[in-house]
Amino acid sequence: MNWHLLGISFITVFLSELGDKSQLAAIALSGRCQSPHAVFFGTAAALLLTSLLGVLAGGAVAEILPTRLLKGIAAVGFAVLAMRLLFFNNEEADEC
Repeated sequence: MNWHLLGISFITVFLSELGDKSQLAAIALSGRCQSPHAVFFGTAAALLLTSLLGVLAGGAVAEILPTRLLKGIAAVGFAVLAMRLLFFNNEEADEC
């Protein structure tokens, strides 16, 4: 097992998941229910499943497209999302 890759994957996902919608939903669910263990196992299973799907899809796409092209597509996708959030999301926020 590549321990360096395991550590980088863990740190990346851990930091990106801090304070996101799924964590806030887990906090809300565990505060409302009598079984925080069930909320923990449910949210952990959901994160594991989505990660598995991402790894499988990424592996399949990597077989078809070169890594450099995949990184370029991801970079453009994140840039488009960032521009949308910076410049086009303000109208919706002002209406609330």
